[in-house]
Amino acid sequence: MTTSSGDSVLLHTEGRAAYLTLNRPEALNALTHTMVRTIADALDTWESDPGVETVVVTGAGGRGLCAGGDIRAIHRDAATGGAASAEFWRDEYRLNARIARLRTPYVAVMDGIVMGGGVGISAHGTVRLVTERSRIAMPETGIGFVPDVGGTYLLGLAPDELGTHLALTGAPVGAADAQLCGLADHFVPSEALPVLLAELAAAPVHDVLTRHVRPAPPGELDADRDWIDHCYAADTVEGIVDRLLGHGAQAAKDAATTLLSKSPTALKVTLASIRRARELGPLERVLEQEYRVSCAALAHPDLVEGIRAQVIDKDRAPHWRPATLAEVTDQDVDGFFAPRGEHGLHLAVSDSTQEVPW
Repeated sequence: MTTSSGDSVLLHTEGRAAYLTLNRPEALNALTHTMVRTIADALDTWESDPGVETVVVTGAGGRGLCAGGDIRAIHRDAATGGAASAEFWRDEYRLNARIARLRTPYVAVMDGIVMGGGVGISAHGTVRLVTERSRIAMPETGIGFVPDVGGTYLLGLAPDELGTHLALTGAPVGAADAQLCGLADHFVPSEALPVLLAELAAAPVHDVLTRHVRPAPPGELDADRDWIDHCYAADTVEGIVDRLLGHGAQAAKDAATTLLSKSPTALKVTLASIRRARELGPLERVLEQEYRVSCAALAHPDLVEGIRAQVIDKDRAPHWRPATLAEVTDQDVDGFFAPRGEHGLHLAVSDSTQEVPW
């Protein structure tokens, strides 16, 4: 059976597998609200279908799975109050939780670029495949935003301070580093993907993986663990920057330069988000926190300005307000976490997480 939902999401079933393809290659498969709803409806249908034993998620176009949410739409909406963005995130974060608790094995092919919302629809899955082309990132601080879609949950679980480094800098990682940080499970050469995907229609996931999984090429983060773990353990963003600048490694100094180009407010809220996420428990509680933070960001000038500078005008010269870390107060940061009452996101915690032996 083959069906489609418009042109942006392609759905079909073959044998024992259901295939979902994000199909906006001209926008690197960036997610729209319609796409999020379509994916959620498809998962509801497939999870209740005994003939579907595996759900497979891929991206069209050959450049990546998904570059995130449609931030041009968020830019337009934020300038007029942000109501549509808040509704989009409500459904998107519910989808992220849904993926994490899906009873049917969910295979996410994280080939090529996987950023922001793309991480949300892949890294919460049962089986997360990366290739030599994978570039995975949560780059939100560069547009005056904060990692969401469960990103602070995932990065908070990364070993030591690796997740803090990735969250603050927005640095992309390849296959081995994604595995090290807990964002991916298995490396598969990209040339093997067509055969692997076809075989899932006829065989269980475990059997197919044993034929195609290989060791990933060496990564970069493991060699930098000493300075990352030391520098990012500081209590504040200012302290992190001071440690990075004072360290002998050139990579540490480069990281400091990167941080100083990001939104000061987004950096401080991101650090607080990661550290609070570690204490919140299940994914659902973290997504609820992220929803509060994301909605607060809609009312902050840095989000509109960051998207303008990076995506709309592309002058790469954002004017952050406040412009320095010292000007961002603890009270400013705490405001992002304020309860939203009946307007907040309230997620039930399910115990139906799919357990897999691979």
